[in-house]
Amino acid sequence: MGVRGLQGFVGSTCPHICTVVNMRELAEQHRSKYPGCTPTIVVDAMCCLRYWYTPDSWICGGQWREYYSALRDFITAFTSAGIKLIFFFDGMVEPGKRDEWVKRRLKNNREISKIFHYIKSKRDQPGRNMFFIPSGLAIFTRFALKTLGQETFCSLQEADYEVASYGLQHNCLGILGEDTDYLIYDTCPYFSIGDLCLESLQTVMLCREKLCESLGLHVADLPLLACLLGNDITPEGMFESFRYKCLSSYASVKENAGKKGNIILAVSDYISKVLHLYQGEKKLEEMLPLGPNKALFYKGVTSYLLPGQKSPWLVQKPKGIITDKQMVSLNPESKQEVPMCVDSEFKQEVAVCTNPESMPEVPMCTDPEPTQEASMCSDPDSKQDVPMCTDPDSKPEVSLCTNPESKPSLPSEIDTEFNLEALMCTQPEVKQEDAMDTEPEIKQATMVSESDILKVARMHHVHSESYLVYNIMSSGEIECSNTLEDELDQALPSQAFVYRPVRQRVYSLLLGDWKDEASTGPVVKEWFVYPGNALKHPDLVRPLQMTVQGGTPSLEVLWLSHEPAAQALRLDTLLACFNLSSAREELQAVESPLRALCCLLVYLFVQVDTLSLEDLHAFIAQALCLQGKSTSQLMHLQGVSWTFAVLTPAARSASQIHRECVHVASCGLWNLMQHSGWPLSIKNNNKNS
Repeated sequence: MGVRGLQGFVGSTCPHICTVVNMRELAEQHRSKYPGCTPTIVVDAMCCLRYWYTPDSWICGGQWREYYSALRDFITAFTSAGIKLIFFFDGMVEPGKRDEWVKRRLKNNREISKIFHYIKSKRDQPGRNMFFIPSGLAIFTRFALKTLGQETFCSLQEADYEVASYGLQHNCLGILGEDTDYLIYDTCPYFSIGDLCLESLQTVMLCREKLCESLGLHVADLPLLACLLGNDITPEGMFESFRYKCLSSYASVKENAGKKGNIILAVSDYISKVLHLYQGEKKLEEMLPLGPNKALFYKGVTSYLLPGQKSPWLVQKPKGIITDKQMVSLNPESKQEVPMCVDSEFKQEVAVCTNPESMPEVPMCTDPEPTQEASMCSDPDSKQDVPMCTDPDSKPEVSLCTNPESKPSLPSEIDTEFNLEALMCTQPEVKQEDAMDTEPEIKQATMVSESDILKVARMHHVHSESYLVYNIMSSGEIECSNTLEDELDQALPSQAFVYRPVRQRVYSLLLGDWKDEASTGPVVKEWFVYPGNALKHPDLVRPLQMTVQGGTPSLEVLWLSHEPAAQALRLDTLLACFNLSSAREELQAVESPLRALCCLLVYLFVQVDTLSLEDLHAFIAQALCLQGKSTSQLMHLQGVSWTFAVLTPAARSASQIHRECVHVASCGLWNLMQHSGWPLSIKNNNKNS
């Protein structure tokens, strides 16, 4: 995350840019300066998961009530100081950052292999030094925060951009997170979650102005520096030779800065002395070795420009040609053209936000040709076919959003629902080719037409009321990050395959307009991490028809109907997704939270033949026996469950498959089961629940 080497550089070479501050005092100053304005901190929630999840027994996940209590204490500490919190979560992976996403997933796989090696060799839990975020934690955290009454948003593009935009536009007190990109964005102050003392509300503020003083740069130069050093858009190797050229001519090498630190100093020195000297006389591409990476480089620079901002390093055109933002933000119902910044020689189109105050919605960028045949079905390097799944028995995460409790009504002008707080801009894909020869297109095709129901799906997505649904409907592409799976355990199927039939039926529900005899149906691109998957290409998975009495219901009925019959229809649809319609009568005899548990366990035991009766007893016992325990009691419970999982092979398999799989199905069941919290109460296989 962030800029390569910058975090270490700040800590070792420029510690003076880190200032200890008290956010309670800053809030008082903010109220005095802006009467009537509530001091607000924007929280990059994905950066905070490690801070919130503190149990030593982390390997099996769980500790739901303990975790929920920690979140409540976190919120209380800020609200007691009169500070409002706004939480943002990652909601998608931008196409241009897929390679970086894959690189990180493969790196995580290596870390997970070390964890399982430790467990097998030591027969004990790894320490916090090997900590890996338990499966499903981010998903459950969204629901927990909403239950605690917090404003929670899920991004429609890179989350750090939406966090920085929100902080700037709403005059927020600051951003709380752990990402050096927040030093690059010209936005509100950046506070470190890692250094936060919750009792005193003291933390470290990283000052971008002091960073610029140390580097001899202007704040507007920081996006240029970030791209030359390497970030999520411009690969680190792109300017490697350029950086070493700067270092070889740098005369002020510091011994305490280290190699990376001196590279940052050398590149900054080159910008401040050489590039500034010729700025205005020469174009940036004449001063830097951009070559065929010109389009990607300019995309990287513009990715840091928030609404209303400009870069002195981008060629500005007169007479209303706007270049101050790289994102598209247009009302899809209007016929308005997208203003473009076009350098006649560079030919790099930069779409802009014409009205940063309103931020209306747009469809996400997808491939306008949804057939996804030859070019998507093979890797040109390996000649290997992409896995195409149509077999319901092929036996990885699904989210079925059919919330009977929220019962949202469709607004007459639903665009107003998303407005500023949704921050719904989408970034046009810029192809990594020579921009002299190619003009990138802005692609606006979606899997589902731009209809009212798609707008409802978007609203649910942005407000963290569903997971994956909007991405499937808008772009036909989803991803599942790493889960704690042992790649050497051949007997245990990956959660990616265990839940694929469920996802296929959900795809049929979400993409229902394709149903006709002449069509083979759409293809959903799944980027799921599982053992043996090198992630060179997505798995192409087709929907699987489900059987619901009376016919497959429409999303309008499932999501928007207030009729009493709709509740029964939601249950029928849920059972059909798990292929359990025949068990409806038996399941109706069980109360709602346990009904969801039964659905999940029946499905798991049908799909996974390595699970035993003892595994079933263990799952049910945790769901039933710990209900009456308080948070304090659960925190001090001795870990009989972990010992059982380590010593018994069958139970070890069960605990593993469970912690990987349960969060997938429970995401969709959460709303149906009236926010009961059941998934996490049964998810844990260690010392508490």
